[in-house]
Amino acid sequence: MFSKFALEQPISCKVLNNVFINKHFSHAYLFETNGYDKGYNMALTFAKAILCPYDFSKCSTCNQCKMIDENNYPELKIIDESDNWIKKENLINLQEEFNKKALLGNKKVYIINHAEKLNVSSSNSILKFLEEPQPGIIAILVVNNRYQLLDTIVSRCQIISLNGQTKEKYIGEFQTLKRIGQVLTNNENDYNNFCNDENKERINSIIKFVSYFEKNKLNTLLYTQKYFHKIFSDKRLVNIGLNMLLYFYKDVLNYKLNREIEIYSDYKENVVTIASLNNIDDLIHKINTINISIENLEYNANLNLLIDKMIMDLEV
Repeated sequence: MFSKFALEQPISCKVLNNVFINKHFSHAYLFETNGYDKGYNMALTFAKAILCPYDFSKCSTCNQCKMIDENNYPELKIIDESDNWIKKENLINLQEEFNKKALLGNKKVYIINHAEKLNVSSSNSILKFLEEPQPGIIAILVVNNRYQLLDTIVSRCQIISLNGQTKEKYIGEFQTLKRIGQVLTNNENDYNNFCNDENKERINSIIKFVSYFEKNKLNTLLYTQKYFHKIFSDKRLVNIGLNMLLYFYKDVLNYKLNREIEIYSDYKENVVTIASLNNIDDLIHKINTINISIENLEYNANLNLLIDKMIMDLEV
């Protein structure tokens, strides 16, 4: 069943095989791909196995597998919005569909690929779905890095953490750039293109932006060109900048909660300084504000207004 992944993912394959040996299914699985480019295919194979009526003896050759490959099997729903945010309406439609009795078999499976594309409202919707699991319904979320999702979503899933193709590149100096690259990219080629001196300088710029804002608050509005727009000059770069900002404040919160600094290990001194200026509620507010700004970026053509509003909303 998982033989084609066994050489690259021996531990995860063993874990997944044990699910069927023990016949014990969780209501939700999170495939953390870590840059592994076959992660979605592995999740889809797992879904096929869950739904298989033949105990895998005809795996990938039966009519059911063919229907799944054609995205035409009624008991498997796939949400895949690699280029757009996954909206609340997607989840509402999914829930309505899964409230109906299964036409084939006794299980239903849904896959959310690129689950990092869940926006604030859709994250809350899927969280409610996970908090109130229905018998026979199994969720599979696929994401490059678990830290791209709400902790409350992650905690309700069994995590299948795959061996990434880029983990060995964490060795050496300036790990922050490499870690952000892994979080923000989905394959080896994009990762390699991301890890360059320009993005290293962009990280430094975000640190300067945060330092200025935390000391000067709304006065930052007078200097957004200097501290933000000059470096993040178009929508793609603004998206990168906001994500860099988001993970910085998440690490500040990690430090405040006595957790490991996950991303910004090269900037521990800055993390400690900003942590001293904020309480936990402040940091949660700022993280939520940045998340909303990232979500609104898709619809907002005026980048200056977007950043100005974020700065005003960050003030607590």
